[in-house]
Amino acid sequence: MRIMTTAELASPAETLNARILAVSEDQIAGFVRDPMGEIARKCELDVEVVMERIRGMLRAGTIRRVRQTLMATDLAPGALVAWKVPAGSLDAGFDYLFRQDPFSGHVVVRSTDGETAGHQYRLWTTLKVPQGYSMEKHADYLAQQIGAEHYRLMPAKGIFALGVGHVRRKSMEPGARSEAAAQMHKVEVTKLTDLDWRVLVALKREFEPEEITANLWAARAEEAGLPLPVFFEVAENLNERRVIGRFSTFLEHVKPLQTGERVTKFNALFHWAVPKGREIEAGQEAGRHHILTHCYWREGGPDFKDVNIMAVAHGTDKDRVREHKAAIDKHLEEAGIPFSYTNVFWGGRSEIKPSEIAPQAYRDWCVKVGIDPETMRA
Repeated sequence: MRIMTTAELASPAETLNARILAVSEDQIAGFVRDPMGEIARKCELDVEVVMERIRGMLRAGTIRRVRQTLMATDLAPGALVAWKVPAGSLDAGFDYLFRQDPFSGHVVVRSTDGETAGHQYRLWTTLKVPQGYSMEKHADYLAQQIGAEHYRLMPAKGIFALGVGHVRRKSMEPGARSEAAAQMHKVEVTKLTDLDWRVLVALKREFEPEEITANLWAARAEEAGLPLPVFFEVAENLNERRVIGRFSTFLEHVKPLQTGERVTKFNALFHWAVPKGREIEAGQEAGRHHILTHCYWREGGPDFKDVNIMAVAHGTDKDRVREHKAAIDKHLEEAGIPFSYTNVFWGGRSEIKPSEIAPQAYRDWCVKVGIDPETMRA
C-alpha cells in the first residue's frame, strides 16, 4: 500500500479529509458534548481517524482554527463597518485594525467593478464591542487611529444565513437552494451572568492540535474552575438560549495553503436595495441559496444607495461567483421582490480573527491603550 505524502495528508481535496471537512466546517450545530464523536458519526469514520486528520490539517495550516463559535451578535453589539480612508493610509489602517484592535474581526480591502455607489469605502471590517460599552465611541477612536475620513456602521437587524462549508460549496450549481424559506434570527443582545461568561470564555478559545482529544471539554471545564457536569449544564443552557453557534474547523480560505492549493480565491459581498418593509421576505428568499456563507439585513444608508440586504459568497472562479449572484437576482425577481439597486464588492487583501466579546477584555484593553473605561460606556 502506498504511503501518502505529508502534502497529501494536508490537502483539503484528499478523499478522507474532504469527507471530514464537509461535516466539520459547518454541520455541527450548537453545543455538543462530544464534537469529535459527532463528526465521526456523520462522516461514518472512526473517531481516531477523524481526530488524527484534523490535528494534521491544523498543524499544516490547512485548517486555520478549531473552535466553538458563538452567536456573537447576541452577546456584544456588533456591526459591519465600511471605512473611507485615504489611499495612502489603506495598508496601515488595515494592519492597525487587524493587529491592534481585538474587537475588529474580519478585515478586508474591497473594490467594485467601476465607480459605483460606495466605491470610496475600500476598508471593511466587522466590529463587536462588549456589553455596556459604546460601539460609536469605539469606532470614533479607531477612526482617529487609522485616519479615516468617514465610516458607516451597519448593525445586523436579522441573520438569514451564517455558515462556512467551503468544501461543500465547491461543486454547487448556481441557483441551488433549500425548498423552504430561510428563517431569520433576530439580533437581540442577551444578558449573561458571571458564571455564563466563565463558561463562554473557556468555550470559545481555539483548540491547539494536542487538545483535539475524545474528551474535548474536560480541560475547558477545569479552566473555567467548574466540575464537568456543571460546565455541560451551563453550556447547554446557553445553547437553549441560542447564543451558541456551531463547532467548526475553519479552513484557511484566504491564502494559498502549504500544498499550493487555494480553497477559495474570490469573496464577494453582494448588495441589494429592496423596498422598505420587505427586508425580511427578501432575506428569507436570498438566504435559501446554499452558496451564501452569510446573509443579513443591514442598512447601508445613502452612500450605498440604501441597500438593506447583504450577503457573502466565495469561489475560485470570478465568473462562477457572478453566475451565483445572477441566479439569486433572478430568484428574487421571480419571487416578486424587486430591487432598485444591486452591487458587488470584491474582497482583496483579507485577514480574519475572532472578535473579543467579554466585558473584562474591553476593560483590560482600555487600560492598555490609556483610556478610562468609564468614558467608553454606552
